[in-house]
Amino acid sequence: MTALQALRDQAGVQPGQRVLIAGSAGGVGTFAVQLAKYFGAEVTGVCSPGNIAQTRSLGADHVIDYTREDFTKSAQRYDVILAVNGNYPLLACKKRLTPTGTYVMVGGALPQIFKALLFGRLLSFGSKKIKALSAKANPQRPGLRRQPPETGAIKPVITQRYPLEQAAEAMRYLMQGHAAGKVVVQVAPE
Repeated sequence: MTALQALRDQAGVQPGQRVLIAGSAGGVGTFAVQLAKYFGAEVTGVCSPGNIAQTRSLGADHVIDYTREDFTKSAQRYDVILAVNGNYPLLACKKRLTPTGTYVMVGGALPQIFKALLFGRLLSFGSKKIKALSAKANPQRPGLRRQPPETGAIKPVITQRYPLEQAAEAMRYLMQGHAAGKVVVQVAPE
């Protein structure tokens, strides 16, 4: 839901647009890569070296290893930057947008979220937009307007499964910040 609201509702991704997803290997990022491709975008994922193959397998056209390259310092421009982790400076990201580009932040450290909420409107003067998203369930707004073109075109990436009695361990794993996909806590056995 977060990836869908960010790409469709906040950024309005269109076919042929260049979309960069910072945090492409996490729970939201893995869906964002697949959805951006579903919407017809050219996708660049930003992730750690251990997640490059996964990001490519989800459909990313290009992958940036953030330990070797800082996308905010490249010459490439994007129509949409989705910052799943929100750990990049807002002004640096704004400079990487096309003249009518949109930056959407959907997570990150509290100070970065505060900056996006506080300065987003100020930095959005002109044609470039800076937005922060807090995803909300909306029963009036459907998921995808039509089913993906093929069964399994958009699939969850599950990195770990925990039984309910190990929910605290699941949270500790998530807090490490390196989950490559979703972490599932099973309420009932399969």
